[in-house]
Amino acid sequence: MHIPESLQDLADSEAVQFLKRPKTITRIFAGVFSLIVFSSLLTDGYQNKTESSKLHCVLNGNNVACSFTVGAGLLAFFSCLTFLALDAHESRIGSTRFKTAFQLLDFILAVLWIGIWFVGFCFLANQWQHSPPKGFLLGSSSAKAAITFAFFSIFTWIFQAYLALQDLRNDTPVPYKRSLDEGGVVLTTLSPPSATSPVNTPTTGPNNLSYAGSASSPYLTTPKAPRLAMMPDN
Repeated sequence: MHIPESLQDLADSEAVQFLKRPKTITRIFAGVFSLIVFSSLLTDGYQNKTESSKLHCVLNGNNVACSFTVGAGLLAFFSCLTFLALDAHESRIGSTRFKTAFQLLDFILAVLWIGIWFVGFCFLANQWQHSPPKGFLLGSSSAKAAITFAFFSIFTWIFQAYLALQDLRNDTPVPYKRSLDEGGVVLTTLSPPSATSPVNTPTTGPNNLSYAGSASSPYLTTPKAPRLAMMPDN
């Protein structure tokens, strides 16, 4: 099947490649789950009992449970939107320190949301377990949806924390390593003068008065022993 050129260009565009990233997909799922959690309790989470017109939370009548869930879901939803916007401009960030700080903040917030959703799921499940079976006419489906997607959010943020940790490991700059021979001392052996060296070659001639003394001098006839010289490294 032949794909038109325009569709091929669309598939290779930066927007499509950005949406195909695992981090982007995970943020979208986390945002959708958070939206379901707070919207379900915000719309049908407060109901009145049969004998009263006052609104109560469907989770055992505990308004703290509904308020906590709505607040956590709303903050998590805006957190996902904010980091999606930052991810879209991540390639334009030139500062390495700012990029590392952004990835570290992403990891810390992901771990924080794991704890929040775990506590929230346990709290909601406990309140729903102690709720009277027919205390409210409506709202049971909304409470079940909030509990279910709060549970799914735990694994979503776990995977998000894993991706943030991988980015930190891959993008951390390697510290400067000094070479082993840096600042070392070079040992150089001075070779003895050769037999053909001008120093050991006696000068012959009738006009050379120092010939006998030079020939018998131990400094010229005896080769010097090798020496080790300490030369500073440039």
